[in-house]
Amino acid sequence: MLVYHKSNQSVLEEPVRLPAPDEVAWIRLRAPEPEQLQHLLQDVFHCHPLLVEDCIKMNQRPKMDRYKDHIFISFYSLNQNLSSSEIAIVIGTNFIVTVYKQDIPFLDDLYSEFQQVEGKMEYTGRILYHILDRCVDEYMEHVYQLDDRIDRLEQSIYHNPYVRVAQDIFRMKRTLHMLRRIFVEERTLLGAIGHQNFPYIRQESDVYFVDIYDHLSRVVDSLDIYRESLNGLLELQMNMKSDRMNEIMKTLTIASTFFMPLTFIVGIYGMNFDRMPELDWNYGYLAVWVVMAAVAVGMWIYYKKKKWM
Repeated sequence: MLVYHKSNQSVLEEPVRLPAPDEVAWIRLRAPEPEQLQHLLQDVFHCHPLLVEDCIKMNQRPKMDRYKDHIFISFYSLNQNLSSSEIAIVIGTNFIVTVYKQDIPFLDDLYSEFQQVEGKMEYTGRILYHILDRCVDEYMEHVYQLDDRIDRLEQSIYHNPYVRVAQDIFRMKRTLHMLRRIFVEERTLLGAIGHQNFPYIRQESDVYFVDIYDHLSRVVDSLDIYRESLNGLLELQMNMKSDRMNEIMKTLTIASTFFMPLTFIVGIYGMNFDRMPELDWNYGYLAVWVVMAAVAVGMWIYYKKKKWM
């Protein structure tokens, strides 16, 4: 764990223990054993049994539970593939414990940063701010990459309306729905921290949590825009397929109408009658071709004037 000593303003890495009154400690626990976690929270820090149970099960929605001497916060980090990882945060007067099951790189970066930069562990509320701020920054970085993916889907639909993108679009919509539900609940949590006299932050720190709240609101707004864009892509593909089909049907219809009068003429002169005046013409065959060509050209001119072609 990291321990900040207020007397000399130094940060040292020490074995896990109960911090002294003039110390502030941050304890990171990655995939701890249930027995180890229960001993630390219940026997060392005297946390409430319900809090210990939440930290062991690690299957909570974003929330904040207040107890007598400490507070439990469930928050989520976002991975590169837009999967979420829960972070259970236990915060007290001079300690903060983070429990998580998977590797979260920004927590490692914060751990090193606290050792190098003075003053970032001055009190537990400030440690909490840095953790939540990095979480939301990761949201913005990963979620905004969806814009490029949506642009690529749009370009593929423009080039080929029959490309199979529906499965990818529905998968992205499910992901966005899941993320939005998490982010909206976290935004409510941040609003509670910034406006309900959170006991472990200073009054001047409220504005920092409000800033995180604003950033998270921007992320939620972006998710709503992306969801509308994905719906628009499905409608675009359906409309382009319909337009392409209409063009094909139009082309086939025009081609068939060209041959209809020609087939009519050929059908007349293909009848087996003995007395047909045109059968004895020397230039009857040529005359039929001239008539058919004139009909075809006339139809072409008519279609052009009507802008059907």
